[in-house]
Amino acid sequence: MGKGGALPEDRHEDRVALASASPAAVTRLAASWRRSMLKHGLDPARAPQIQAMTTRELAERRERLDGFLTVARPQLDQLFQLVCPTGCNVLLTDASGIVLEQRVNDADAETFREWGLWNGTDWSEQAEGTNGIGTCLAEGRQVTIHRDEHFYARNTGLSCMDAPIWGPDGRLIGALDVSSARSDHTERWNALIGAQVAQSARQIEAAFFRASFPGARILSAQTDGIEALVAVDKDDLAIGANRAARRAFGLEKEGVLRPRPASDLFGRDDEVTGFERAERAAVIRALARAEGNVSAAARALGVGRATLYRRMQRLGISENPGRLSRG
Repeated sequence: MGKGGALPEDRHEDRVALASASPAAVTRLAASWRRSMLKHGLDPARAPQIQAMTTRELAERRERLDGFLTVARPQLDQLFQLVCPTGCNVLLTDASGIVLEQRVNDADAETFREWGLWNGTDWSEQAEGTNGIGTCLAEGRQVTIHRDEHFYARNTGLSCMDAPIWGPDGRLIGALDVSSARSDHTERWNALIGAQVAQSARQIEAAFFRASFPGARILSAQTDGIEALVAVDKDDLAIGANRAARRAFGLEKEGVLRPRPASDLFGRDDEVTGFERAERAAVIRALARAEGNVSAAARALGVGRATLYRRMQRLGISENPGRLSRG
């Protein structure tokens, strides 16, 4: 017997079962293990049955998210170029944990196919217990599940770095994952990859938000280090807001945004917000390019002349860009 009566070599499945036994799980990892065991009825010692969709089922899933995938693919390619030299697998899933897109080197493909990290497979917590994709989606946050932090003993050779992706309606739309089966990838190395995954996820979110409001002006500001985006139509109504903006302005948590005057979001006239500064800069640039011609500037901004005059008055902008205040 080892010190304190412990077995010389504790089995992974025993450690998971012990940590899952207490209703007062003290860490997020233990809470996820407990969820996997009690809520989903999984056994950490049993090899999971890889659940994969048929080609037709996968095609239907992709078709439902075609607009999102079109926007996301260039970012997936870019992320893969950054991590492919390290033998990683890049995956994009839907909100239920089904892998819709994958980027992997030919030399590493068979390894990840054997792990089940492949197009059409289900990596929800319900199917695989604690894992990067499933736990990220279950908790709606960025996670790294490093090797023996996985629920199933079979998956302890993997490290998975994940970030959630939120749709323009404020709802979870999927997860971005980079998985590694290399034993020489340390937790510090995985943290670097995880930071890149989070950045790429935010870029996909922002690109999809902009694509979802093609005729609107998109105003942007930083809130708690996250980009808050608001879509404003030609009548100066806020018609869309991403998750960060919804939280910052106390808007509907999710679903279709009720249109309201953009000025109602941006504060009183004597308060200059990040959104107002961005809007003011856009108007000034348009006027400068039009050499002070308000009609030409309005056309460039896609708004009416009267609308632009009202906006200029609210923002304190002169018609002549040469006399514009830089304050």
